[in-house]
Amino acid sequence: MSFRFGIDLGGTKIESIALDARGQELARNRTATPKGDYQATLKAIVDHVHRLQHESGSFGRIGIGIPGTLDPATGLVKNANSTWLNGKPLDRDLEKMLQLPVRVANDANCFALSEATDGAGQGANVVLGIIIGTGCGSGLVAHGRILTGPNAIAGEWGHNALPRPREDELPGPPCFCGNHGCIETWISGTGLAARFRESSGRDLSAEEICDLAADGDMQAELALSTYEDRFARALAATINILDPDVIVLGGGMSNVERLYSTIPPLLAPYVLTENLKVKLVKHHHGDSSGVRGAAWLWPLAHE
Repeated sequence: MSFRFGIDLGGTKIESIALDARGQELARNRTATPKGDYQATLKAIVDHVHRLQHESGSFGRIGIGIPGTLDPATGLVKNANSTWLNGKPLDRDLEKMLQLPVRVANDANCFALSEATDGAGQGANVVLGIIIGTGCGSGLVAHGRILTGPNAIAGEWGHNALPRPREDELPGPPCFCGNHGCIETWISGTGLAARFRESSGRDLSAEEICDLAADGDMQAELALSTYEDRFARALAATINILDPDVIVLGGGMSNVERLYSTIPPLLAPYVLTENLKVKLVKHHHGDSSGVRGAAWLWPLAHE
């Protein structure tokens, strides 16, 4: 049982991986997610596990990362944007079908765990992992363990209000959670594109805006520098509470290389310390962090 299997259950794809005791990859597979169909999703996950078992020649423990979480009170999935999972006992159903132990965790928590275990945050005591893409999620790992909290909402950084809002930032854009001005609406890739469209009238993707800024487009540069200031304010509030050793970025916006040099100096006015030591770094495992983190869910309590 030294092998472990990870499943990354996304809205569009399911990815699986088998790791040995040293974290070396033994097998990997990817298929499309059966959108809107819970039973078909269960079957697809079971098929992935059987394929991993065949390819690795082992029966490892199974960890699954999902775009939501398990409600500690009911054991049912909640807050999943893959809405057909909500209200379902995903781990229990899979354990019945596989006759193997299964652990389920939020996908951002899996990302943070992967990077803390053998990625960009390896060796650090406290690692904050932030995924900035279509949305904005985060996970927190302290001394090798995911922190979830009694309500399983630890790390929901993106659904706090943007700190120290300017007058023109109030009340803020509407968020799908029902509030206005959430961090996610400002610093996700989707948020950057929406704010740029409002200010310039140009409908471009976040990637296109960043490319234009690099080419000297003044509207794009203003949008990106404003984005960086908002990102710094959002990070500083979290640093003042958690004081992490390392902050690891993932998701599409993490590939904007200038963020790692422009944001750290912007933190200074907002953090309660001089000579800030936190490191802001890019992911090491890239798109594989989620599935690797799911596989690493087991060693926390068993090794």
